[in-house]
Amino acid sequence: MEYVDVLIVGAGISGIGAAWHLKKRCPGKTLAIFEARDALGGTWDLFRYPGVRSDSDMFTLGYAFRPWTEAKAIADGPSILKYLEETVAEGGLAGDIRYRRKVVRASWDSGSSRWTVEFRDRDAGRDDRIACTFLFLCTGYYNYEQGWRPKWQGEESFAGAIVHPQFWPAELDYAGKKVVVIGSGATAMTLVPAMARTAARVTMLQRSPTYVVSMPAEDRMANRVRKVLPARLAYALVRWRNILFQLWFFRLTRRRPEQAKKAILDMARAQLPAGYPIERHFTPTYNPWDQRLCLIPDADLFEAIRAGKVEVVTDRIDCFTPTGIRVGSGQELPADIIVTATGLDLQLASDIEIEVDGERGDLAAGFSYKAMMYSGVPNLASTFGYTNASWTLKADLTAEYVCRLINHMERKGFTECRPVLDDPEMAPQPWLDFTSGYVQRAMHRFPKQGPKAPWRVHQNYALDVLSFRFSPLEDGVMRFSGPAKRVAKKVAERALERA
Repeated sequence: MEYVDVLIVGAGISGIGAAWHLKKRCPGKTLAIFEARDALGGTWDLFRYPGVRSDSDMFTLGYAFRPWTEAKAIADGPSILKYLEETVAEGGLAGDIRYRRKVVRASWDSGSSRWTVEFRDRDAGRDDRIACTFLFLCTGYYNYEQGWRPKWQGEESFAGAIVHPQFWPAELDYAGKKVVVIGSGATAMTLVPAMARTAARVTMLQRSPTYVVSMPAEDRMANRVRKVLPARLAYALVRWRNILFQLWFFRLTRRRPEQAKKAILDMARAQLPAGYPIERHFTPTYNPWDQRLCLIPDADLFEAIRAGKVEVVTDRIDCFTPTGIRVGSGQELPADIIVTATGLDLQLASDIEIEVDGERGDLAAGFSYKAMMYSGVPNLASTFGYTNASWTLKADLTAEYVCRLINHMERKGFTECRPVLDDPEMAPQPWLDFTSGYVQRAMHRFPKQGPKAPWRVHQNYALDVLSFRFSPLEDGVMRFSGPAKRVAKKVAERALERA
């Protein structure tokens, strides 16, 4: 059976970043990246719907180690995919990626301090196994095989096409057509103005409003700074400016929600037609950052509304009809195409089955250590980004921490690191406290967090920098062991049995 020191699962933005860090910080370790699909890129290869783009600025969504050099700070999907491909080439990672390898099960054996990972080799058409010392899951947080969407009465009667953005058909022609997009999240906010450029009319049908903020697609200050400073210095300065602004604004929404709410709505009011019913269509019932804000570049959605190309309808769906959708008010929205931008199906660790020393492990039943490892599970980490900031900020920190762990074990002669929760009074809390429907539907699949570190999930980059880069690895919770310690433990256990 083949062996590597570190097996990374997933060749998206997290897995590529993880491999880069491991190559640089743990140069003596062997690694492989297993990717279930045919290409790298994860989200940025999977999603092909019109206008697909980032909803975070690329100075923070880009890697800390590789500056984003394009003019646009809010980048389109193909540009981000190109950035990832260039990162792989520059880092010499192409030979480490093995495509069409779907990991289905991982079993830990304390006797050998190894994971045995079972996977489906889709090229060979057979199941196979590989062993590793450390398993690094960079699989994202949603199901690549299916999105989430409810069923509606009368769907079968609709004469047009019904499309989910996660599986956009390349041949779909919407030019001159009437389109209804169901949803008000980031995907809908992207699709609606993009489709409105050629569609006859686009209706965004939402059950309830979302906070929407606009920012320029190009960061003029950043582009000016890059002309006079070295690329890496300019990137670092702009990156930290954006991080600090995000932290400040999130803190404002927590401490002064009404002030933050007013600022967001005033911005929308200034960019929408006079007298537009903002209270109905762009004023949520919750406070900012109770759910994720939607970012639109150059106010493109508001511009499309001003131009009369987009209509926003806030109502519940009564039923589909042969020619469109009837809503609760009795109005019928005509459609040739209906797009169900209704969200993701959240998934923990791609539903990989985990077993520790012969016992089936339920990751969701335990607690999350630093939002990256699991109580009682050794030598395994997962990457999860922030909900209130860019995904890659947390991905970079997680990869750095994994490298610290691996190097610490190498220096000390340890073969195992295992977070252990031995506080019987640790009160379980949901892993995320977002009120978004797609989050609430899936929290039972995710581990718990606790009220205090290191079991608390911080949505705060500055706190995580301190925790991940500078906190002691041997913190009393992360337990390290090696062959000598295990032998001594077994001897002690046998002595007690004889007694």
